Amino acid sequence: MEERTLRSARVATFVYFVLCGTLMGTWVVHIPAVEARAGVSHATLGGLLVLLGLGAFAGMQAAGRLSDRLGARVVLPASGVLCSAALVLPGLPRDPWTLAGALLVFGFFNGFLDVSMNAHAVHVEKAYDRPVMSAFHATFSVGGVIAALVAAGAASAGLSPAVTLGASGAVGMVIALVSARSLLPSAPAPELVARAEGAEAPAGNRRGTPGSIWILAVLAAMVMLAEGAANDWGALHLKNILGAPASTAAFGYGAFAAAMTTGRLLADRISGRFGPLAVLRHGAIMAAAGITIAAVSPWIWAAFVGWALFGLGLSGCVPQLFSAAGRADAATAGANVSRVAGIGYLGMLSGPAVIGWLTHLVALNHAFLLLTVLCVITAAAAGVLRGVSDGSREVARGGDRSPVRDGS
Repeated sequence: MEERTLRSARVATFVYFVLCGTLMGTWVVHIPAVEARAGVSHATLGGLLVLLGLGAFAGMQAAGRLSDRLGARVVLPASGVLCSAALVLPGLPRDPWTLAGALLVFGFFNGFLDVSMNAHAVHVEKAYDRPVMSAFHATFSVGGVIAALVAAGAASAGLSPAVTLGASGAVGMVIALVSARSLLPSAPAPELVARAEGAEAPAGNRRGTPGSIWILAVLAAMVMLAEGAANDWGALHLKNILGAPASTAAFGYGAFAAAMTTGRLLADRISGRFGPLAVLRHGAIMAAAGITIAAVSPWIWAAFVGWALFGLGLSGCVPQLFSAAGRADAATAGANVSRVAGIGYLGMLSGPAVIGWLTHLVALNHAFLLLTVLCVITAAAAGVLRGVSDGSREVARGGDRSPVRDGS
């Protein structure tokens, strides 16, 4: 495969990750305005957001099957267009029922886009023959920054949520279509080839999901539960437990997010040198140490260090799990990614609720010790990557898969 083709495909994948982050971020920053427009309470909105999560989970499962059947080059642009179009829906309702439907639809296509872009990222990583997945995940955060800037500009101009969401969605549709030409071509699904040749589909496609994939899914759920807990409880920990001013407490999450983004920009090179198992195992150990420091330290400065170590440690874990799932079996890469991403997403959704429930029993900082336990379990189980990697060595055979060594 030509080096220029691979570079273009990699850039296009970056674009879809930024697009996904921007679309979700644009919705998130408009939640207060949407809540006021629909006339719902905080409690009602919390219940409606569950529908968004359920829709995303359903979309992830559908995208995995379609990516394997039709190819990510077909499914990814379509999911980008549909998710962009669905972005306007939450800005229109004036009652909770229509808002519920809007969030369910938007969640479905957002999950669809999430899995299809990760499935294509797996194909790009295989073609490069070296780790590139973590950098894709890092650029998702860039989309959140873009969304915040767009929302700030729209608010200062006095634009309504419907106008801002609609305009952002329209731009997203154009970007999704323009970027499609650079995606890697998809091979026909093995069962379709077998059917065309009058043969039976390979036996591997008829058997159930390997146990190693479910282990990866459970690990993803634990890691993403920890990440979700940090997103919602980091600032409150500094404010309520350590007595930090609100302005200072906000930097707790900032330290976590900045460290996570930095770690994902570096994780590919570390994985390429030491292997994905080392990134997952040592990253989980670092995360366990970081959240423990944040939980038990009485000093604000030490808590900042703990949250930063927590984010840095977690940063490379999810990309390694997604990459391993996609590389386990070329014929079911999309389905495997959808299972790991879907179960992991449920973990992220449940993280804030689990910590919140524990605060009825123990102090908030002591509840964080559950995250320590989950990170330690992840480190202990990291060896599953060795078995999955060994089973993926055959996927690159049968074609021109010359690795690209561009050092980027």
